Amino acid sequence: MRFAGTRDYVATDDLTLAVNAAVTLQRPLLVKGEPGTGKTRLAMEVAQALGMPYFEWHVKSTTKAQQGLYEYDAVSRLRDSQLGDGKVKDIGNYIVKGKLWECFDSEVRPLLLIDEIDKADIEFPNDLLRELDQMEFYVYETKQLVKAKNRPVIIITSNNEKELPDAFLRRCFFHYIRFPDKETMQKIVDVHHPDIKKNLLKEAMEVFFGLRELPGLKKKPSTSELIDWLKLLMAEDIDPATLRETSAKKTLPPLYGALLKNEQDVHLFERIAFMARRSN
Repeated sequence: MRFAGTRDYVATDDLTLAVNAAVTLQRPLLVKGEPGTGKTRLAMEVAQALGMPYFEWHVKSTTKAQQGLYEYDAVSRLRDSQLGDGKVKDIGNYIVKGKLWECFDSEVRPLLLIDEIDKADIEFPNDLLRELDQMEFYVYETKQLVKAKNRPVIIITSNNEKELPDAFLRRCFFHYIRFPDKETMQKIVDVHHPDIKKNLLKEAMEVFFGLRELPGLKKKPSTSELIDWLKLLMAEDIDPATLRETSAKKTLPPLYGALLKNEQDVHLFERIAFMARRSN
C-alpha cells in the first residue's frame, strides 16, 4: 500500500514520502499549510488511490472529542419512556455512533480524515490521545469496549489557527505542504484546466504570483482561488493581452474578486500600484 499521487491530485515527492511514512509507522499524519493547498483533498485522494473506505470528521469550534466516539441521546430516551415505547429497555438504542466508531467498525482498513483540528478547543487533541494510540474506547452506558477491527490510516489537517499540544504532536508524523512553485502549479492547472490557452495561462500566472509577492497582503491568493480565477478568465474569454497590460500598468486584474478577498488587500494593491506608477 503505497501512495504515489493520482490523476486528479498532484503530489510532490516529499508529500508522498510523508503519506507513506505515516502509513508505515501507523501514526496519524498531521498536515499543515496555507488554506487552499489541498490538505483536505489529500485524504480523499489517498483513500481512493489505496482503495480504502473513507470517513471524514469535520471539526468546528463547538466540536467535542466525545462526539467522534459516540453520543448518548438521553432526550429521545426520556421522550420514548413517556410514550411507553418498549425500546427504552435497551439503552443501546440511544447510543449514536461517531465518526471514529464508524471507522473502527470497518471490515477493511479505512482512512479517517480529522479536518481542521485547530478549530476546536485547545484540549480537543489531548482528549483523543488514548483513542488514537490504543485504537479503542469504552462506552460507559452499555459497558462495551469498542476496538478497531482494522487500524485506520488517519490524516489530520490544521490551518495553524492555534498551537497543538506537545503530547499530541509527539504521536503524529508531521508534514507542511509548501505553496507550489510555478512548475508544480503548472501541473495542478493542467489537471483542472487541460484546455487553457498557453498564452492566457502564462500571463495569468505572472499576475497571480505577482499578487502573492505583494508585501503586507493580509490574505495571499491560494491555489484553489487561482483555479477559480482561470475558470472565469476562460468563461469570459479574456484576452492575454489584457492581463499583460494589467501587469505593465500596475492596475487591478480583471475579475480580481476571485483572488483578493477583502477590501484592505484591494486598497493595499491600489496604493502600491499608484506609488509604482509615480516612480516611473
